[in-house]
Amino acid sequence: DFIPYPLWRRKYPAFLGTLAKPLFHRFYPVREDSHPPQTPAAMAKWLARWKLLGGGDSAFIDQRAVERGLEDAEPVIAFADMDAEPQPAPEKPIRLPAQWEPMERVLISWAWMYPPLWEMHAQMAEGISGVCDVEILVTTEMWARAVWLYLSWRGFADMSRVKFLVLPTNDIWIRDYGPFVGLDENGERVVVNAIYDPLPLYPQALDNGMARRWAAHNGFPARDWHMHTEGGNVWSDGRGTLLMSEQIFYSNRYYRRDDILASLHSVFEFEKAIIIPRLTIEETGHIDLLVKLADSETILISAPQSLSTARALRRARWHLEHETNADGQPYRFFELPTPPLYLNWG
Repeated sequence: DFIPYPLWRRKYPAFLGTLAKPLFHRFYPVREDSHPPQTPAAMAKWLARWKLLGGGDSAFIDQRAVERGLEDAEPVIAFADMDAEPQPAPEKPIRLPAQWEPMERVLISWAWMYPPLWEMHAQMAEGISGVCDVEILVTTEMWARAVWLYLSWRGFADMSRVKFLVLPTNDIWIRDYGPFVGLDENGERVVVNAIYDPLPLYPQALDNGMARRWAAHNGFPARDWHMHTEGGNVWSDGRGTLLMSEQIFYSNRYYRRDDILASLHSVFEFEKAIIIPRLTIEETGHIDLLVKLADSETILISAPQSLSTARALRRARWHLEHETNADGQPYRFFELPTPPLYLNWG
């Protein structure tokens, strides 16, 4: 299975890195990581190499037409100041809206360095643009032009709702390192920036600083939350209930359980935190791999069909069947098919 990690950046024993280097160059755009295409001609050549236009067949790509398309592209592009700092937010808890509440925009960190994932990211952008703005993070203006051309060529996105922000990050996992955006007591937006460092063998500094830079760019006040966690392990129903997995305790093992819960209360408004066992044979430990809230009373859960996850899923369901939300309402469950075990660890 394709591994969506920048393996060429990973820390290896010297001999292993040397042996693996040719393999990385074959399957990943390693050179462009440090030398991104700067001209329409260079970008057109790159798009052809990875067969991202012309229906996946580079033989049908008119290189000059692609160059002209890149030159004539008119994407809406903003540039974040990497040195900007946001205004400090008061240290008061914020309400974290549920994901089914009305949204102004959704952020995507584009998978430029994973060509096999361009189609999937395009499908996300296309779906999002049907209901709200989609803000796509890229590392350079030329990448923004390439993505704009790719989406335009596919023809499914509402391009009037597609915006680009040049804000370099290390990787694509923006749900995990991106900002927690909540509402203060006056209904104004506030950003919470947790510590993001779950991958010690990879560079993470840009991802860890993304939320603060994004807040500064948008003029939102921000506060730092000195806990190690990721967005994929926090689900809110917007009405006083938080769902998390026990990964929050593993990630902050030097804190007592009561101190972690107190820290959660200092940042988010909620009456009840439901913390369930995490999956095994899986490195993130996030709640969103176990269950998702469809509304404040409805839980989507993977069916216990795979030997690798069945026990953990049964434990999670049992736990939640014996819980209620903050309003005292029991949950109803809808099981979703579980894909078979696959390995894409990096």
